[in-house]
Amino acid sequence: MDVAITGSTGLIGKSLKQALREEGHRPISLVRRPTRGEDEIQYDATTGDLDAASLEGVDAVVNLAGAGIGDSRWTDKYKKLLVDSRVETTDLVATTIAGLNDKPSVFLSGSAIGIYGDRGDQVQTEKSTPAETFLADLCVQWEAAAQPAIDAGIRTCLLRTGIVLSPRGGALAKQLPLFKLGLGGKFGNGKQYQSWISIEDEVRAILYLLESDISGPVNLTAPNPVTSTEFARTLGSVLRRPAILPVPQFGPSMLLGKELTQALLFDSARVEPTVLNASDFEYAHPGLEVALRGILNR
Repeated sequence: MDVAITGSTGLIGKSLKQALREEGHRPISLVRRPTRGEDEIQYDATTGDLDAASLEGVDAVVNLAGAGIGDSRWTDKYKKLLVDSRVETTDLVATTIAGLNDKPSVFLSGSAIGIYGDRGDQVQTEKSTPAETFLADLCVQWEAAAQPAIDAGIRTCLLRTGIVLSPRGGALAKQLPLFKLGLGGKFGNGKQYQSWISIEDEVRAILYLLESDISGPVNLTAPNPVTSTEFARTLGSVLRRPAILPVPQFGPSMLLGKELTQALLFDSARVEPTVLNASDFEYAHPGLEVALRGILNR
């Protein structure tokens, strides 16, 4: 299977490329810089440049492009980058593959559980309505940009990804140094839910969706979300370090800004992957302790 991927240099993209190769598939990277080989295709979402002919006959497209949500303060300029880097790329790719003579059979396009916002301990599923926040609106626009592929009859999945656990990047990588020093702990009162997924299961789920008959929104989270208190306690236990120091909101807010800090660390997202649960997909890491021990080789 030839699989074209945007965002192939990101945390998920790198692992996905490796997994595809291991299973005998051919990953093709869509890149913004000049190409460096036959397995790369250059595109420019700002100008709308993407050679359609280079995608003729590709079996599947996985769209993971987008500036890092937590990589910078949410200034007006960076918010625009967050939206444009996702919406423009998704629209370009979806429109291009919709117009091909030999279309891919499936389009997997990124999204995030941020679409649900802060809902306390209420369980959110793929049928839940979007919140009214910046991050939720971003996700709504992001998913809507995939519509040309849907209209063209291409099976399309919207990958609503949760907190991806990996020591090589993302939230866990940023937390590990403090927890290893025994300085980690819950955020605030620790009651907010964190819906996570191991990097292994994130990639396995994407591979599964490439060959399933599933379409529409799919929550890519483990079946057992935990509170911030439970997460800190479990990570501390796996590392054999105390994890009793709560992190007050004002600390991260000074560094990241109040809006970003609230959205990423203090909003509660109790998300269940009902679509995957109803399918034949089997998690390698359904529980947090098993996931952390596997990820950290503990």
